[in-house]
Amino acid sequence: MAENGESVERFWGQFHGPNMGYLEQQYELYKEDPEAIESSIKEIFDTYGAPAWLQSSNSADQTVTQSISEYDVKKLTSAMKLVEAIRRYGHTEADIYPVGGYKGDITELLNLETYDLSEQDLENIPASWLWENSPGDVENGLEVVNRLKKYYTGTITFEYDHVNNHEERKWLFDLIEDGKARLELSPDQRKAVLQRLVDVEGFEVFLQKTFVGQKRFSIEGLESMIPMIDGIVNNAAKDKIEHVMMGMAHRGRLSVLANVLGKPYDKIFSEFNYSKERELMPSEGSIGINYGWTGDVKYHFGAKKEVNTGEEIKTRITLAHNPSHLEFVNPVVEGFARAAQDNRSDKGYPKRDTNKAIPVLIHGDAAFIGEGVVAETLNLSGLPGYNTGGTLHIIANNLLGYTTDREDGRSTRYASDLAKGFEIPVIRVNADDPVSCISAIKIAYEYRKKFNKDFLIDLVGYRRYGHNEMDEPRTTQPKLYHEIDNHPSVANLFAEALESKGVIKAGEFDKIKEAFDTKLSDIYNNMIANEIGQPEAKLMPKVLLNGLDKFKTAVDLDTLKALNKELLNRPEGFNGFKKTEKILKRRADALEEGNKADWGTGEALAYASILRDGIPIRLTGQDSERGTFAHRHIVLHDTETNEKYSPMHGISGANVTFDIRNSPLSETGVLGFEYGYSVQSPNTLVIWEAQFGDFANAGQVIFDQFISSSRAKWGEKSNMVMLLPHGYEGQGPEHSSARLERFLLMAAENNWIIANVTSSAQLFHLLRRQAAMRGREEARPLILMTPKSSLIRHQRMASSAEEFSEGKFQPLRNQPNLEVSTENVTRLLIGSGKVMVDIEEVIDNSEQNFEWLRALRLEQIYPFPAKSLKEELEQLPNLKEIVWVQEEPKNMGAWNFVDDYLRDLLQEGQNLRVISRPNRSAPAGGIPSVHKTAQNKIINQALNISEGGNSSARN
Repeated sequence: MAENGESVERFWGQFHGPNMGYLEQQYELYKEDPEAIESSIKEIFDTYGAPAWLQSSNSADQTVTQSISEYDVKKLTSAMKLVEAIRRYGHTEADIYPVGGYKGDITELLNLETYDLSEQDLENIPASWLWENSPGDVENGLEVVNRLKKYYTGTITFEYDHVNNHEERKWLFDLIEDGKARLELSPDQRKAVLQRLVDVEGFEVFLQKTFVGQKRFSIEGLESMIPMIDGIVNNAAKDKIEHVMMGMAHRGRLSVLANVLGKPYDKIFSEFNYSKERELMPSEGSIGINYGWTGDVKYHFGAKKEVNTGEEIKTRITLAHNPSHLEFVNPVVEGFARAAQDNRSDKGYPKRDTNKAIPVLIHGDAAFIGEGVVAETLNLSGLPGYNTGGTLHIIANNLLGYTTDREDGRSTRYASDLAKGFEIPVIRVNADDPVSCISAIKIAYEYRKKFNKDFLIDLVGYRRYGHNEMDEPRTTQPKLYHEIDNHPSVANLFAEALESKGVIKAGEFDKIKEAFDTKLSDIYNNMIANEIGQPEAKLMPKVLLNGLDKFKTAVDLDTLKALNKELLNRPEGFNGFKKTEKILKRRADALEEGNKADWGTGEALAYASILRDGIPIRLTGQDSERGTFAHRHIVLHDTETNEKYSPMHGISGANVTFDIRNSPLSETGVLGFEYGYSVQSPNTLVIWEAQFGDFANAGQVIFDQFISSSRAKWGEKSNMVMLLPHGYEGQGPEHSSARLERFLLMAAENNWIIANVTSSAQLFHLLRRQAAMRGREEARPLILMTPKSSLIRHQRMASSAEEFSEGKFQPLRNQPNLEVSTENVTRLLIGSGKVMVDIEEVIDNSEQNFEWLRALRLEQIYPFPAKSLKEELEQLPNLKEIVWVQEEPKNMGAWNFVDDYLRDLLQEGQNLRVISRPNRSAPAGGIPSVHKTAQNKIINQALNISEGGNSSARN
């Protein structure tokens, strides 16, 4: 089977003179009977097809009929195979392992014996016959092989044959074979690199001897990573790139904070536990870094730093905060970068400048191949809604995953192999060779700059201590650690090399190390040990305790009508799908007297009015352009040209972007991306929509570790909205519950808002309130249960024009169409979401008198509106019971959350109970008839229409 085009062209281009004529003769025989020619020649035609020159119009002029022996051609073709194998498989024999010597399955493709070649055979072949652009000092085939092995099997090696773009492959090929892949550093540059290595190693050694046995996840064994990051930052500053956005796990994080981000050494020292009674305080004048009120361990924090280059445009380095969940910061950083690149100051989609920000992700070798979020994030790299113009990836490869060997941790040869599926070029480099490491970064940076695509460097080193400094690695890897114990550090190796070349003098390295150690000792000794007594936990900012009611969200009726009309405008010549246009045109009179605006109309008016207020919006989800339930239709398709148009892009006076995207089939990756976007662009209303609320389960780490707790841990604010379709319709456990209970379990310290609204006007005001909070101290995420097919077009969810133009969001809402006689009320029924709409319908269709019943809809479950509910209860003097009703099983939904709040409001003689489905392991059933029976039973019990069995009372 023929190889790819470039490989074929490269192979045939190496034949010259009489060899061409001989191969033409052999090819004619091959066409008649492939078995009639020598097997090695047959293999060439099988692999590469016909000689390339035979397809050229002047091939006859090139044919040389001079006879040549079959033996000579066999040697030549064998040599060509060897040369091609070096280019393709040189990485398998490269000197990339500082310790361990691990090479996996040893290939024989680089051995002369495999091709029945001797060194003499190669010396007899002119260099130009094997390497078209061979350097002048390379004269024969043996020198070609040795030179190419130097380029492909040294301490820096390459994999790029999986990249299908010819221009990209040729750029890399030329760079390598022109001998320009490895930089030549001046003596002063080499001294500067040595100083950086001393800084890194000296910092880690000082921590090891000063804070014995404390966790720090040392970088030792991968110290060259710091000069590599320096290379990225320096190039970015030179190119006036405004942001370098970095994400990394624990390994080496403290060194990056100290040496790249400039976090003060004494600030880092103060974060180590000194003793139970005393703590170390940074010296006076040390830069303070503020975090959230609960804090986090020192190796989870990020930081920011501006690089002062003297230019008007500054380069800011941002290291993202990151929890112990490895790799989940990846999409967050991509969101940071995209937000920094997008210009949201004009209508339509954002205009993007990929040189505004560069994302840099530092991965663990075990985590890169092991965590699915890596693949999800890599998949975003080429998508129009998520592309960031190329990410620079570094695998901090320490050969181990905690205590797990590579053989048990991955099915691939290399930790980096996942990247090959996304056509990302890979450089593998030995961490003991800092010059090769810096060279690799230079190549990666220039590739990203030229092609706006991802690049990956597999930095292969080791881990001098255990997974953390309290572990004993010799228990699980005794042989490897015997070698590591006797292996000198990269600083020592590099200093020795510089001394041998006369770049530094004998003894100079020891003086550099001593000077740095003295510097750290002086800083440490100047710190003060304070008695800490009984420290009290910090409290959340008081502004989060209130402030939700002060935002005005109503929009005057004339403006609403004008917006609604504009949403029906189309560009000239636009051919809309008639069925869709007919549906949308029904909204034209929604705000007229006597009419009501359904959920889709209310949502559209919310977005249009927010845009009109000058607030950009980004909305993404797997089917968000149309809407999973075909209610939104916010992106229209021309039936003739398939061109897209969003009515939100035609709103007059709205000079900000509306960025709506259908996302890939991903929850974790996309949710993390949108979270990062919301943090970096706090003035944008960022919305993520799950296809079904249940699918948010797949993004649980992002909810747990970032969205719900990042402000308390790290002081990182987000105002993003999550739309989670929720409601029981008999469609089975995966299409019913958005797992409301999980979000309520994490609700504390006013960390987010959790709502389940039942009208289009409530949605309108809630979204507008969320937009109004952008960039303010009151800002926090919104978890919103949204309706599905049974409710989304239900007229009971529709609202009159006055509900949009007057009032605001109601956390506690009266049950519509239920007249109340406060003196006669004995039961207060409280519920949330779809079940309350079902109850409203039954009441309307019933002839029963419900004067004994008061019903309220809890539309904002958290923060719980206890004050408002207490005021309602005070108006019911004869109340005997409060009944919470929900369609979810008793162990799910909101019951276990509201229970305590409701119980605190009970007066003497009053009872509290719940009506729900019984405790279940699965959230819902999938048999429609059974679902309907259970739902009717809940409603009937709530209204005393029939007993229908036990009511799951809890007194």
